[in-house]
Parts: sequence; structure tokens; C-alpha cells
Amino acid sequence: MYKSLVRSLLFHFDPEWVHHFTFKSLQNFGKIPGFSAFLRKQFQLNDPRLEREVFGIKFKNPVGLAAGFDKDAKLYKELDDLGFGFIEIGTLTPKPQPGNEKKRLFRLKKDEAIINRMGFNNEGVDAAVKHLRANNNVIIGGNIGKNKITPNEKAFEDYKICFEALFDYVDYFVVNVSSPNTPNLRELQDKEPLTNLLNSLQELNVTKPKQKPILLKIAPDLTDSQLLDIIDIVKETKIAGVIATNTTISREGLISEDKNETGGLSGKPLKKRATEVIRFLSEKSNKAFPIIGVGGIHSAEDALEKLDAGASLVQLYTGFIYEGPGLIKKINKAILARK
Repeated sequence: MYKSLVRSLLFHFDPEWVHHFTFKSLQNFGKIPGFSAFLRKQFQLNDPRLEREVFGIKFKNPVGLAAGFDKDAKLYKELDDLGFGFIEIGTLTPKPQPGNEKKRLFRLKKDEAIINRMGFNNEGVDAAVKHLRANNNVIIGGNIGKNKITPNEKAFEDYKICFEALFDYVDYFVVNVSSPNTPNLRELQDKEPLTNLLNSLQELNVTKPKQKPILLKIAPDLTDSQLLDIIDIVKETKIAGVIATNTTISREGLISEDKNETGGLSGKPLKKRATEVIRFLSEKSNKAFPIIGVGGIHSAEDALEKLDAGASLVQLYTGFIYEGPGLIKKINKAILARK
């Protein structure tokens, strides 16, 4: 029903408008008595065999929502009703910023993909904290970045502000230095600045009564040599793990009209490369750290492929938009079928 009716209708409209419309609709429907229970009955699959303990956190199932959908932590309760095992908010920056000029989101229907150049549009970390204070039991990841106007040499200050503000309200952190939509951000992926950034965050982390896992989100466009550097950096900084991968700047094999728009590409064309990165990191590190696999998951088989390659958990975004909320349950059913 989703693909034949809902998606076919929504895909006639501008993708950013559809995002806000869907977002608002879920919020409004969520206020109707019984609607939340209806969603849980329809989409959730609760089974103790799906539980995973990863970097010290117990997840009710291994299928999460990637950052970018609920940037400001406004919808995490409704999204939890749809069956996700965890919700990643953000990317958040210290100060609110509008992001890049519109049009900045492009639907590549022939490729089952999306190109975005949103540019970390969000209401600022303090606004997200206000929403998170109402959270009871949803596992939340806090994806943090820097403001566009902040130079790279002062980037740590932005990450520090977000880390301190969110610390009591999220279960784990994700350091985003891999978005292609903030000028020069990916330069922070180089070995020396990235090591310094992560070490500085870990120094903050150890001052807390109980430390929070810090993960690094990496680009799929890194070379094998750079991926080996990532393994060394994880070992040296003792962060909890890696999210592989962010969007790609590659346009190889695309056939849709908007294929040459600038920005990060997500969806089916990313599936193969994301899995390659997961497998490389897992094998070359001898499974030394957990990996959250994301990129091109449009079916249960795609998710199992990521898990088989070495991912401990998976995340959806573009596949969630193209396939609908039923995909979460399908993946969890496929995982149980292997038991």
C-alpha cells in the first residue's frame, strides 16, 4: 500500500516539502488518542532474540534511523513507534543555521536515490535538548558537527559545545566530519586533525561520571589507505566505533535527470561501496570495534548483507523513504528467520 498509493502520491511533490509534510502529519496524528498504539501494533516486532548489546548499550533491535531525518529531535517518539531500535538525531550545530539555499534536495527515482546538499540545517543544539528532556526510553544517538562559519582550526570548540549540551540526553555520540555539504569539513577526516579532534572529545568524556560511546561517521569515498588510517585512529583514540558510511560524491552509473546536482548521494547506488567499506574495516581491524552499517539498504537482504560484512547494527534513511516503514519489520523478521 505504501509504495503503490502513499509513495506514488507524495513523489509528485518537491522532496523537501514532502519531508516537512510527512513530519508534521506524524506529529499531528500522534496527538490522536490510540494512534501511537496503532502504529506500534502495525510496525513493531518485539522479540528478545532481536536485542543487541553494542558499545555498552542494549538495543531492542539492530535497525536504527540514520541522522538527517529528525534533525532537531522533534519526532523521535513517533519514529520509535514505527519499530526502530534507535534514533539518531542531527546533525546538530552549536548555533541555529538555515543550511544551504533551496532547492537542495533531489529525488532520483530511476536510481532509487537522493542527492542532498542541505548543509546542516538545524535549530541549534539547545533547541534539540529541550525536546529530548521529554524522552523516557528511546535510544538516542547525537550526531554533532560544526557551524558553517566556524573555521576548521576552531572546529573542536563547536563539537565541544554540542557534546556538553547533549551529554545528559543522548546514549551515544556521532562525530560527523564526512558530510560533503559543509565547505572544507571533510578535511577534518585527515589523520592528524581527526586524531586531535577525537582525543580532545575523549578527554572531555573521561571527566564525566559515566562515559558515553563516541562514534565516527566516515565517507564512502575514502581510499584503502585512508581507511587503514581510520582503523589506527580508532585504536589510538579509543573511541567506541564507526558508522559506515555517509553519503558519496560519486555519480558512477546514475541515469536520473538530476544526477549531476552537487551534494551527497544516498540510496541504492551506495549499497555496494558502503558494504565494501564495512567489510574492509571489519577484516583489517580483526573486528576490533563495532560498526553501524548504513547506505543503500532497501530490503531485508540488503541489511543482512551489511550484517554479514561485519556491521553490528544497521541504519536506514533513503530506503525508509522509498520502501516505507514496513521495511523495518521486514528486516527484523529476516534476522529472526536466521535464528
